Amino acid sequence: MKNAVKITRMEKGNLTQGDLAKLVGVTRQTMNLIESQKYNPTIKVCLLIAAALDTSVEKLFWMEE
Repeated sequence: MKNAVKITRMEKGNLTQGDLAKLVGVTRQTMNLIESQKYNPTIKVCLLIAAALDTSVEKLFWMEE
């Protein structure tokens, strides 16, 4: 699964990985793995990330073809 979490987070300005991780309820290390596409988050975490970044899950995550 591909994602645009890092790009979207950086577009928000001064939101760090740690800040986003706190909002979502995961560790900064987990957020790093998600952003580097080394870990596929649960649906719940995908929804929480989308809410924290004020965007849709569909814009953040998609399946590789």
